[in-house]
Amino acid sequence: MNFTLHQLVVFLKITQTKSITKAAEELHLTQPAVSIQLKNLQDQFDIPLTEVIGRQLYVTEFGREIAVAAQKIIDEVSTINYKTLAYKGILSGKLKISVVSTGKYVIPYFLSDFMKMNSGIELVMDVTNKTKVVKSLKNNEVDFALVSIPPDDLALESEVLMANKLFLVGNKETLPIDTKPVQSDFFAKVPLIFREDGSATKTSMEKYLQQNGIVSNMRLQLTSNEAVKQAVVAGLGYSIMPLIGLKNELEKNDIVIIPAEGLPMITNWRLIWLKGKAMSPVAAAYLEFIRATKESIRLNSFSWIDAY
Repeated sequence: MNFTLHQLVVFLKITQTKSITKAAEELHLTQPAVSIQLKNLQDQFDIPLTEVIGRQLYVTEFGREIAVAAQKIIDEVSTINYKTLAYKGILSGKLKISVVSTGKYVIPYFLSDFMKMNSGIELVMDVTNKTKVVKSLKNNEVDFALVSIPPDDLALESEVLMANKLFLVGNKETLPIDTKPVQSDFFAKVPLIFREDGSATKTSMEKYLQQNGIVSNMRLQLTSNEAVKQAVVAGLGYSIMPLIGLKNELEKNDIVIIPAEGLPMITNWRLIWLKGKAMSPVAAAYLEFIRATKESIRLNSFSWIDAY
């Protein structure tokens, strides 16, 4: 066997894209160059790695097994490179984090100093809905995920970063004259704005309504925290929202907190990862950084939350 690391990288990309053309594009190579690398690797095996039916490329069962082995080899080589640089005092590599959409108000503050301290690190961060965040975590595609409500079907470890408070909010024209907390019947009389299915914010809101025996009058269901905010500001209804994304609107009085029995609901922003995960040097360094600095980051950047 004389296969090269480059051949394994090319073959792995082919198995991921199921296309010579797409693999060439993502690797910034020509199609002939990719085809030659695939042929050179194939020549070392008696069993086909791929097959073409019609115009579609398929990876054989044997090819999929080789791809798994190739990924492990590539990961080990990367670890050697990272450890070599770390021994020299230079931390290098990728830090991959998946973040639920509302987490975009949180995670930058817990990354900024770490990235400034380690210029050799490349940050790959995906801000998306919770369903995709959990999927990327389950598939071991990321080092960490940031969520407020961890999934209960995965074996996980976690590090709490800060509290996540959820309040009932409306626009400045909807604040009740009576300053007493609104009762459960209030929710049945007003239009409510929800996040999409699967959102941790919607889960929390539905839990509150269910615990208080409230049949909701849902007017809108929107797919982002920003969209819900703008709908509330415009006077389309009320919502139970995380305080973390409302700082500017509260300061400008575009949105007001409406006292309600049983609110705020409090969860925690957590950095989570698969239990037993073999962390890269970069991921391990980031976790160490978080554990050492999270409290000072919270005090410096989020102390305003304590006033609510």
